[in-house]
Amino acid sequence: MREATLEKHTDNYTEDFVKLLEESFNQKFKAADLVEGTIVKIEKSGILIDVGGKTEAMLPLRELANLPFERPEDIVSVGDKKKFYILREENEEGQLTVSLKRVHHAQNWEKLEEIRKNEETIKVRVISLVKGGVIAEVFDLKGFVPSSQLRTGIPHESLIDQQLSVRVIEADPKRSKLILSEKLCLAEERKRIAEEVISKLEEDQVIEGEVVRLADFGVFIDIMGIDGLLPISEISWQRIKHPSDILSLGQKVKVKILNIDRELNRISLSLKRMEENPWVKIEGKFTEGQVIKGIVNKITNFGAFINIFPGVEALLPVAEMGEGNVNPYEELNLNEEIEIIIKRFTPQERRICLSIRDLNNQNSSAETSNDQVSE
Repeated sequence: MREATLEKHTDNYTEDFVKLLEESFNQKFKAADLVEGTIVKIEKSGILIDVGGKTEAMLPLRELANLPFERPEDIVSVGDKKKFYILREENEEGQLTVSLKRVHHAQNWEKLEEIRKNEETIKVRVISLVKGGVIAEVFDLKGFVPSSQLRTGIPHESLIDQQLSVRVIEADPKRSKLILSEKLCLAEERKRIAEEVISKLEEDQVIEGEVVRLADFGVFIDIMGIDGLLPISEISWQRIKHPSDILSLGQKVKVKILNIDRELNRISLSLKRMEENPWVKIEGKFTEGQVIKGIVNKITNFGAFINIFPGVEALLPVAEMGEGNVNPYEELNLNEEIEIIIKRFTPQERRICLSIRDLNNQNSSAETSNDQVSE
């Protein structure tokens, strides 16, 4: 009975041992991971490390240390237990290639991955501009901040050597891919300070800010740490194609607060309202029937917009360009100065209608009258 029990325990022990041995052999080692191991042998061709795999891992001497050395024994000894960086996964013989000098490098990647998981904010230094963003240095590694993740939206020279507060979006040591975001960090910071800043602001208040981003639809102005929107329609009384026609990144500018949404913590701004409305200025300066000169600002299928006063455009309809069917693109040129007559003048409604046809008819009538007087 005792012999049977002993034999049973022996069989169980053997099964457990085989199972553990198989698990150790089936352990997955991946490139760029850190693995613990013990130095078992130092040879001229390299150092053998027991990492629990099918065979000992190979540590090439060139991967032992960053500083030069005469003998590997000056750096390590048999029996030393250390962490090693996996350079290459198992070959056909099941042997890994590892590195000791890259452990610090790998630990930095691990540190960045922890920072990403914990959604922490870190400081990085911009070292260069590249297509589509900037390169920043952090923990002896290089990370990429895409233009879409920059506060400015556009990389510019003044960013070099500047520190940015960023969040880690991706940290992949296998592909040496480190993606950072300034916007995510700023979004959190904005939440913290928005209510405090907005509580100090009032509508119609004039305040100075800095241009931090240009877009087709407008400009974002930094107001005491939060971004206010200056729509393109509020930049100038004159028609502009893009905000960059008037403003540039980093420019300091005084603006008027148009609207404050305290629930959404949003601010709408105006630059053009820092000046008097030109439509108010022209009241009394023009009258219907007056012949004036203007500059062609825009040509469309239905007519042309003519600048007759700084910030004031009047419409010259196609029907008022001449007799019969007229092609506005053939009749007029952009930036051309033309002579026209004011047909309708209602500045209160911001509407002014111009005419070349009436001017031509008026001139023809005057010539006819002069011919009759001469006869």
